[in-house]
Amino acid sequence: MSFTMHGIGVSGGIAIGYAHLVSHATLEVAHYSVPRQKLEEEYARFDEAILSVRQELETLCGNIPPSAPGELAAILNMHLMILNDSTLSVTPKRIVEEQGCNAEWALKQQMDALVSQFEGMDDTYLRERKTDVVQVVERVLKALMGHGVGASAFSEENSILVAHDLSPADVILFKRHHFGAFITDVGGVTSHTAILARSLSIPSIVALHHARRLIRENELLIVDGTQGVVIVSPDKQVLSEYRLRQETWEIEKQKLKRIRTTRTATIDGTSVDLHANIELPGDIEQVRESGATGIGLFRSEFLFLNREDLPDEEEQFQAYRLVAEGMRGRKVVIRTLDLGADKSIAGETRTSVNPALGLRAIRYCLAEPVLFYTQLRAILRASKFGNVWILVPMISNLSEIMQMLGLIERAKISLREEGIPFNEKTPVGGMIEVPAAALSTYTFAQKLDFLSIGTNDLISYTLAIDRADDSVAHLYDQLHPAVLYLVARAIKDAHRAGKPISVCGEMAGDASMTRILLGMGLREFSMHPSHILSVKQQILKTDIPSAMPITSRLLRMEDGQKIRSLIQKLNA
Repeated sequence: MSFTMHGIGVSGGIAIGYAHLVSHATLEVAHYSVPRQKLEEEYARFDEAILSVRQELETLCGNIPPSAPGELAAILNMHLMILNDSTLSVTPKRIVEEQGCNAEWALKQQMDALVSQFEGMDDTYLRERKTDVVQVVERVLKALMGHGVGASAFSEENSILVAHDLSPADVILFKRHHFGAFITDVGGVTSHTAILARSLSIPSIVALHHARRLIRENELLIVDGTQGVVIVSPDKQVLSEYRLRQETWEIEKQKLKRIRTTRTATIDGTSVDLHANIELPGDIEQVRESGATGIGLFRSEFLFLNREDLPDEEEQFQAYRLVAEGMRGRKVVIRTLDLGADKSIAGETRTSVNPALGLRAIRYCLAEPVLFYTQLRAILRASKFGNVWILVPMISNLSEIMQMLGLIERAKISLREEGIPFNEKTPVGGMIEVPAAALSTYTFAQKLDFLSIGTNDLISYTLAIDRADDSVAHLYDQLHPAVLYLVARAIKDAHRAGKPISVCGEMAGDASMTRILLGMGLREFSMHPSHILSVKQQILKTDIPSAMPITSRLLRMEDGQKIRSLIQKLNA
């Protein structure tokens, strides 16, 4: 029987293949008594499993594929750290001794206790780290139960992995064996696995809830990672349609490469800048391959995550310098720390009832001026080695801007006194991510050199939607009339003030939105490198004088369905 499942697509593309069900060990743990005279053997069995998993993770760390994203090493090292912590490597043996139970059962009890602690945390990012604990425990359980994941078990290129959850290490291992896609019951857009899936271009869907239970081994599946749809046992007509879509997708990907070096301009001759968003210095190669003309968003907080200590000024400087030099004079916009909400650093003890509305981004930086000051010095030092711009996230009032500019001036004074060279005219900009900022763009532009619209947060805050919550994620709508109004107004007010403005959220990388944004007056886009060529293709086919009247009409509409119909006409 054919049926369809809907989840959250975290990596685009279409895969067609047969289901391979990955065991979820934590659901299958046996519980039995171990005689007192056999306890030493049980301890040894547990220690052997820990050692086996440690060696497996260390091997993965030492054999990371060149194409893997830079943060993979940090994630694997964090899993090693979890594994080596006494709460997992020692405490279960005490449970074995106290209860006289088998090692698997003791480990599962300890995992449940740790997961309960994580679930009680207010911070979204920390709550998600319970997944990392579960993934490490599962590896140990599989070792204890003799269920290792060898290459022989995963060799067919047309297989689709179906799991309750997958660890980042599993994703890399499966990628080596050329699996077509993976789907999971749990997960969100901010999970490590989702981040890696996007970076590795593996079609994937998470938050399907019951896929592992409803799908059977070797059942034929269609995975549409772009739409977040899984079709189980499709009929011949649907299968034929998706095979055609898959072929078209691959052909289009190859054809797009032809325009990589073509000048980015519309039919009427208007030049447009296409920049890339990156997380780590290692992403530069992908930026170059994409044909991007610069980096519109370097998310610097990824240097601070998944580690015990904080990067000092020198470490940050070297990372920023590497990117600045690597772009060879092209623009590099470094966003200052966007911590809080779904991202936090080691040692942070503050909690919030609603982190997204709490101490995050510029608010966090102003509350931690030493941390912010250190980063500003590092960025300014790097400005000597390239075309570096400073971007501050989530500004909402003039007071924040003035405090931020004051700290930048203090950093400049200290560098001058120490005789350290930097670009005195390093541009400073702010991100438009909350409605208050969108409505204050003209005022903010008087104090700043440039602006950038972060549409992901702007949409979330405008519509009061948490995109990571799959129970309301369907309400997240970039075509809501209020969202379009705020984006258009911000672009118009920036131009009125004579300051450049870009869009750096997911909207910028959505080719269906390209003509709307061009019609609004946008001339600078920044997106994930993998989206640049598809957006460029749309720009090359656009005539702005023809698009502007339709965009103006669209901005006067209040009916969502009519807006979508008009966009189809605009993109025809």
